[in-house]
Amino acid sequence: MSRAIDMLITYRVVKLLVTPFEKTEAFKRGIIDKDGKNLIPMKKVQGTDKKHYTILHRFVFNLKKIMKRVGLGSRLASFGVALALLIKEDKNYLQHKNSIERGIISYLKEQNLYDEMLNECREIKEENIPSEPFITAFGFDVYEKDKGMIAEEIYAETL
Repeated sequence: MSRAIDMLITYRVVKLLVTPFEKTEAFKRGIIDKDGKNLIPMKKVQGTDKKHYTILHRFVFNLKKIMKRVGLGSRLASFGVALALLIKEDKNYLQHKNSIERGIISYLKEQNLYDEMLNECREIKEENIPSEPFITAFGFDVYEKDKGMIAEEIYAETL
């Protein structure tokens, strides 16, 4: 039962990560702005709005803002880093990597977001990248750097 709950939470986190702030219910209800900044403090969110701005939403929104701040170029690369962090935390998720990727890509295609995300990707200078990534997720090699995870497109720029 615990694994099923973990997978459900993982799916919700990844789904929120891929959804632009402007397409969330929290944005539509005026709780956050287009950059994920709080417009209404959590304590003042009332009624049915509470289900669209939970602790999970705040966590993911803050995570998205941090990921943007550290220079994760595309949203798809961000998913690769998020999946790598998940697998680094618990190696048992490695056996579900392909299922997680398929599920997220299916969702992105259903929401007509997949092509848009692919278009965000840039050319990568392959000669600057070491031979062994920590993991390849969503078509991006993810490397360990300075005790963190970084997508290949950003890794190449840091060398």
